[in-house]
Amino acid sequence: MARNIKIKEKSHAVSNGITVLVLIFAIAVCVIAAGNLYQIYGQYKAGSDEYDRIQNMVVTERAAGTEKKPEIKEVQETGAVALDAPIEIDFESLQEINNDIVGWLYVDAIPSISYPVVQGEDNEYYLHRTFEKADNFAGTVFIDCKNNKDLSSCNTIVYGHNMKNGTMFGKLKQFKEESTIQKSPYIWMLTPEGDYRYEIFTAYTAEVDSDTYTLFKGPGEELVKYAEKMQSYSSLVRTPLTFDVHDRILTLSTCTGDDTTRYVVQAVYQE
Repeated sequence: MARNIKIKEKSHAVSNGITVLVLIFAIAVCVIAAGNLYQIYGQYKAGSDEYDRIQNMVVTERAAGTEKKPEIKEVQETGAVALDAPIEIDFESLQEINNDIVGWLYVDAIPSISYPVVQGEDNEYYLHRTFEKADNFAGTVFIDCKNNKDLSSCNTIVYGHNMKNGTMFGKLKQFKEESTIQKSPYIWMLTPEGDYRYEIFTAYTAEVDSDTYTLFKGPGEELVKYAEKMQSYSSLVRTPLTFDVHDRILTLSTCTGDDTTRYVVQAVYQE
C-alpha cells in the first residue's frame, strides 16, 4: 500500500513537472511572438512616419480653381497632359534625398495612395528599402528595372507592397468595390518633366507569371491585343475603352497573400 502511494506521488510529481515545462514553453512562445509583433509594429511605424514626413515636405494640394499652364513647347516635347493635377510636388527636394526618383504616384479614388516612385538597378533593391534607403519591409513603390525611367515604355509596371496597415498598395484592392471606380477612374504620375494622367480600364487578380507583366519593345498591334485581353479580365463595371498602337499603359501590381497571384490595376495614358 505504501509502495502504491509512493508511485502515485512520483507520477504526480512527473505530471507537475511536465505541466511546468509546457507552461514555460508557452510563455517563451508568447514572449517571442510579442517581440516579433513589436518589431513588425516598429517597422510599420518607421515606414509610415518616413513617408508622412516626405509628403508633408514635398506635396502641396492644388487649390480649387487654380490652373497649371505648362508651356506648349514643353507639352509637345514631353507628352505631358496640360491638365490640372490635384497635387504639386517639389521634385528638387526629392532628388536631394534620392536621385533614383522617377515621379510621384497619386490615385484619385484612393488619395492615401500618394507616394514617391523610384527605379532601382534591379527589382530587389527597393523591395525592402524605403525612399531614404532604410531597411524596412514596407519598401518603396518602384517601377520595373527594365522600364524606361521617363515613362515612355508601352507597359510601365509599378510595384508596391500590400501592407496590412493599409499603407503603400494596401488599399489598392478597394477597386474590387464598384463604388471606388465611381469616385474617379484616374491615376496620376507626376514627374519633374510634366504630369501624366492615366484612365483605369481593368482590375483583376493575375498569376505571378502571367502575360500581365509583358514588356514590349515598342508600339504596335500586339500592344492593342494585349490591352484588349487585359480589359477582358476586368472585374470593373464600366464602359470598355478602345486602344491605339501608340498607347502607354501603367500597371499597378501588389501581392494578395497568395504567393502565386497578384492584384493588378491597369490604366492607359490620356493625351
